Amino acid sequence: MATATATAVAPRRRLHRLEPAALQGVLMREIVNFSSFWRSSTFSSTVDPTIYLLAFGFGFGSLVSHVAGYRYIDFVGTGIVATTVLFSAAFTSMYSTFIKYSFQHTYDAILAAPVDTEELVTGEGLWVAARTGVYACVPLLVAMVFGLNASWGMLLVPFIGGLSGLGWANFGIFVAAKAQRIESFSYWQSGLLTPLFLVAGTFFPLSGLPEWAQVAGNFNPLFHCVELVRHAVFGFEGWVDVWHLAFLVVFALIMWRLAIRYMERKLIL
Repeated sequence: MATATATAVAPRRRLHRLEPAALQGVLMREIVNFSSFWRSSTFSSTVDPTIYLLAFGFGFGSLVSHVAGYRYIDFVGTGIVATTVLFSAAFTSMYSTFIKYSFQHTYDAILAAPVDTEELVTGEGLWVAARTGVYACVPLLVAMVFGLNASWGMLLVPFIGGLSGLGWANFGIFVAAKAQRIESFSYWQSGLLTPLFLVAGTFFPLSGLPEWAQVAGNFNPLFHCVELVRHAVFGFEGWVDVWHLAFLVVFALIMWRLAIRYMERKLIL
């Protein structure tokens, strides 16, 4: 009798933070859902940056052949990776997250399972980062068609794009959690993302800007992504690349915690 009772009340395994099974569930749902619209998503995430590459590379390239010691098409081809990251991660997360919790109520269904907000945000961010890492390779492939020489460092570009994409994916989730209406995204896009996109060293080196703009550029995550990708392709430059990498890691961690905090307020509190 005692044995039967002990068996009946055997303690259940205590759940920990970031349970692998919960993360796997969130990721599998995203993968299955993505299979139904991957064509349109891939088109928008890769064609827009490619158009920028061709327009600036051959438009300004016809006027300026070399910039900062690089052929201009090579300079833009490596820098436009940051644009791909921004389009694929921040914009995707902002709209997708808002639609899921505001219109589709997808997150309500997910949180009804043994998944908490931290696992939900982490799974969503990792999935967007993985996609972004793949999309980040497209501008380099296009640039290679127009003469960019292949290098072993290019193999690191998906990881650089994925790390940067993780930070911007969490940024998008954070913005969506703060938004009351989807129209408010215009303030973030025009007031923050567009200036960061233009002053990231993608189309021209920051060395030509006033000193205050150069200092401000060092706080731009897109700038660090551009520099790290460019150095991966043409040759790393030692400790300065450790600084770029550390900045992207810190940016991803800060945005991850902010996304979790504000999504908890939106979904639970």
